[in-house]
Amino acid sequence: MEIKQLRELKLYGFNNLTKTLSFNMYDICYAKSPEHRQEYIQYIDEEYNSDRLARILTEVSTIIGARILNIAKQDYDPQGASVTMLVSEEQGNTLEPLSDTNESSPSTVVAHLDKSHITVHTYPESHPNKGISTFRADIDVSTCGKISPLTALNYLLTSFSSDIAIIDYRIRGFTRDLEGRKFFIDHKINSIQNYIAKKKKELYQMIDVNVFQENIFHTKMILKDFNLDNYLFGTAKNELSPNEKKRIKQRLTREMAEIFYGRNIPRV
Repeated sequence: MEIKQLRELKLYGFNNLTKTLSFNMYDICYAKSPEHRQEYIQYIDEEYNSDRLARILTEVSTIIGARILNIAKQDYDPQGASVTMLVSEEQGNTLEPLSDTNESSPSTVVAHLDKSHITVHTYPESHPNKGISTFRADIDVSTCGKISPLTALNYLLTSFSSDIAIIDYRIRGFTRDLEGRKFFIDHKINSIQNYIAKKKKELYQMIDVNVFQENIFHTKMILKDFNLDNYLFGTAKNELSPNEKKRIKQRLTREMAEIFYGRNIPRV
């Protein structure tokens, strides 16, 4: 997928456009016992520790064409982690076609670019009675100048392998050409979906809510197929009775629907 640039602009000074990609990614599972729920939290804490997060941010910086100046990282007790990365824009970088060939996964990340930043925060939690456990990652990638966070979107989606993703992209501010004319966007876009790889899009049901005149773009994604085996933590499917399987599936699909639509669904 090629990202279409506007005609080459002769700018007066630095490109002051701020491009911000923000999204929530959710992973949902069923952990039957309190012990399994605690093990799930521990698993998430190990899977998304500061070392792993730093590697992911390093790759994001490479993809968007930024140069890393400094990395600081910290794991927290009892859970969570942070990474801070100082990055500057490389000279001569432009938006490039997206790629979904990168594989990896990301509890809290903060990365500062030159006049820009990257942040990731994770929120693992469990329902006290129903066995539902949810891992949420909030990600913000904000860049100034020619570099764009859109080029790292596929990599981040693949890194988290989410059941649900809620994504926002916004261009703020303006930049001027040599004659003083303002430009409020420097590339063509009508949907975030344009920057998601075809194979990835085939896995999800997707809807858009866009405000074109404000350069605000919103996409929501939820997996199409549901396989109970992929949502059980600490319990095998063959250990459950048919009634238990049905009840667990109803709880999981209800949880996913409420997150996707952003509201509680009345019980019948």
